[in-house]
Amino acid sequence: MRRLLLALPFALLPLVAAQAAQAHEHEHEHGSLGTHEHGVARLNAVLDGQALELELESPAMNLVGFEHAPSTDADKAKVAAARKQLEQPLALFNLPSAASCSVAKQELESPLFGDQPAADHDDDEHEETNDGHAHHHEHSEIHAHYQFTCTQPGALKDLDLAQVFKTFPATQKIQVQLISPSGQQGVEATAKAATLKF
Repeated sequence: MRRLLLALPFALLPLVAAQAAQAHEHEHEHGSLGTHEHGVARLNAVLDGQALELELESPAMNLVGFEHAPSTDADKAKVAAARKQLEQPLALFNLPSAASCSVAKQELESPLFGDQPAADHDDDEHEETNDGHAHHHEHSEIHAHYQFTCTQPGALKDLDLAQVFKTFPATQKIQVQLISPSGQQGVEATAKAATLKF
């Protein structure tokens, strides 16, 4: 399984190159464009035998509505609610019961969960305003990594992301890199086109 995930970036280089060219073109039209884009999440999915591995990366804005460290009770409640949803991957990814999948391992990471101080986050940017003062932008992300064991992997015909869009409505699209027995593909899922074929 690990070797498949390691091979994923190399197998999908043509797709990445095309996306980079689009981003570069977009950069010239609209200024700087980073990989951190509100409304857009990324999902890597690998199905290998009975093992299914999903890795979701999203700006915190998509999942909790903000990216700063939670300081109010309302902010803390939003972070706790999002974490609770992410801790239920069988429901979140709507895996069919016929596949008999169970969670073998799951990891959730984000500065908002207290994993690392927001001030130490690598994606922070500093920008000078017109009055010469530095302005600080936080770019917190949430990473969720799941490993499932599915005793009936043949029942996994589709990957249904509808519940992800329903649970986190600020997520407008998910860029998916998918490797399965039928091959590899890079697709973009939206709430209206949320089902992908394995």
